[in-house]
Amino acid sequence: MSETSAPALGGRRALPRNASNAAEDDLPTVELQGLTPRGFNLQDYLNVTNVHLFKERWDSNKVDHHTDKYENNHLIVRRGQSFFIQIDFNRPYHPGRDFFRVEYVIGRYPQENKGTYIPVPVVSQLQKEDAVYLDDDKEREEYVLNDIGVIFYGDFNDIKTRSWSYGQFEDGILDACLYVMDRAEMDLSGRGNPIKVSRVGSAMVNAKDDEGVLVGSWDNIYAYGVPPSAWTGSVDILLEYQSTKNPVRYGQCWVFAGVFNTFLRCLGIPARVVTNYFSAHDNDANLQMDIFLEEDGNVNSKLTKDSVWNYHCWNEAWMTRSDLPVGFGGWQAVDSTPQENSDGMYRCGPASVQAIKHGHICFQFDAPFVFAEVNSDLIYITVKKDGTHVVENVDTTHIGKLIVTKEVGGDGIRDITDTYKFQEGQEEERLALETALMYGAKKSLNTEGIVKPRSDVDMDFEVEKAVLGRDFKLTITFQNNSPNRYTLSAYLSGNIVFYTGVSKTEFKKETFEVTLEPMSFKKQEVLIRAGEYMSQLLEQGFLHFFVTARVSETRDVLAKQKSTVLAIPKLIIKVRGTRMVGSDMVVTVEFTNPLKETLRNVWIYLDGPGVTKPMRKMFREIRPNSTVQWEEVCRPWVSGPRKLIASMTSDSLRHVYGELELQIQRRPSV
Repeated sequence: MSETSAPALGGRRALPRNASNAAEDDLPTVELQGLTPRGFNLQDYLNVTNVHLFKERWDSNKVDHHTDKYENNHLIVRRGQSFFIQIDFNRPYHPGRDFFRVEYVIGRYPQENKGTYIPVPVVSQLQKEDAVYLDDDKEREEYVLNDIGVIFYGDFNDIKTRSWSYGQFEDGILDACLYVMDRAEMDLSGRGNPIKVSRVGSAMVNAKDDEGVLVGSWDNIYAYGVPPSAWTGSVDILLEYQSTKNPVRYGQCWVFAGVFNTFLRCLGIPARVVTNYFSAHDNDANLQMDIFLEEDGNVNSKLTKDSVWNYHCWNEAWMTRSDLPVGFGGWQAVDSTPQENSDGMYRCGPASVQAIKHGHICFQFDAPFVFAEVNSDLIYITVKKDGTHVVENVDTTHIGKLIVTKEVGGDGIRDITDTYKFQEGQEEERLALETALMYGAKKSLNTEGIVKPRSDVDMDFEVEKAVLGRDFKLTITFQNNSPNRYTLSAYLSGNIVFYTGVSKTEFKKETFEVTLEPMSFKKQEVLIRAGEYMSQLLEQGFLHFFVTARVSETRDVLAKQKSTVLAIPKLIIKVRGTRMVGSDMVVTVEFTNPLKETLRNVWIYLDGPGVTKPMRKMFREIRPNSTVQWEEVCRPWVSGPRKLIASMTSDSLRHVYGELELQIQRRPSV
């Protein structure tokens, strides 16, 4: 459509859709029209000569509303809180005979019934209403104003952390977040509703079906884009999306969650990133993750379709839920990682965390999917040669093992598992499950009463702390709890896996026989050599081990699976100079290659909100045991506790991070 042509209305509406924040440059106005009555002097007409918005950083509106951190020259105020404007007239105002009111208009085609034309009369007291208000000062500081976060990843037994620059106050980010809603053609009348805003954001942060912000990729091939592990924050991603008008490549769950958190906090919605360890991706929400085994104990990869993610990151947003019964407001699960279709688009939530905990999955949006992510059972099923299936074991505690987020006011971990589920074995936990089943959650196999009695033999294994590029040991322990003598045939499978639990390749396969004397135990050590896994390694360094054993005398099948994360070298960040607003300081990023191979096409990324804009530098190669250094001069503009965050990626080594905490001093007053 050309700039001069009228918008097509299609015969359905009198006005075009009011769905663009960018169209506000040409504001609608109402002028005094018609003939002037006899004896009326235009000098008596109350005329506005100027309006003062107090929108500078030091003005009361931005200071009182905690919006003085935004790198933006517009008036930015928060919901439910009064602010000040000053109106200058051409003559003194007389309340007894003069009348005026303030009119707020949103978009090109404001309508009062849509909430985009808001007349505000002069009254003595205003009503306060805010659907996203948090009454705890420290929580507001954390979940709305904090522009640096911590995202947890890794494995349940080896939790790792990485800092993330949300940068919601950085120059251009507010405009970029408004553009995301414009791109979704979200009607302006719905942009004051956090339920609608979070649902639109959930769809638009991924590019699966709507040309949204981020393209997801889980295949370890990142041509024509940035590997997900290389991003240090949201700023570069959102600014690139707005400037190019094209989706940015590439993201995985923690990147989607980090960008979505920026979007929510930037728009004033309290938000946090959460991580669920052993997260079920249950396609049909039947609350079961089925692991099919051959009769010899090997995993049947053709029948095993469900996947258990080592971890999965999503978001929570705080809001009232006027569309749900009382008691289901507060934290809502929202997920922008494209997993399943919801109402025709790849999005998830907002789903009430309180409703999920109590099994009330009938309440919108997408509660059954989130309930399954944290509550599914892990079921081991042997496929007999005659086609019959036998349930060997049911693990009701593996899925949703731990759900965490960053603590308020610090970088530590906060366990929020009990906000999603009751403790296993409690009566409340059983009641929540029965409630979910009543509301439509499915269990395709009734596992009650068909599980085999516990075997006389127990099996477990431990993986030694594994460092990238080095050998390590895996130790399997067999325990005979009976007066009988048993012989076992055991099988070990080592796989290189994506963090989503999907196997890329089997790098280790070993079988062995074990004889157990009565009331005894035996340990079997297996050496894992670096040469076996290095050539096929994926970026997060996840190795998954599956051990099965069959007791020859009883035909009992024992099965255990565990993942380990290889320890990856870190980047070192150093700072020289005065750490003060407006003063230059030298930042050095250093990396030493500990591997026996040369790293090629190395990119190092550096970020630090309030300290430096995101930047990157390429090194053609880093030879074994050699060190590279990168120096940049930075001039901080925000005081207080800050962070520098760095990441490194190359053709053969990724997920390398480093960070440095800083205390930036205020510039002394003259």
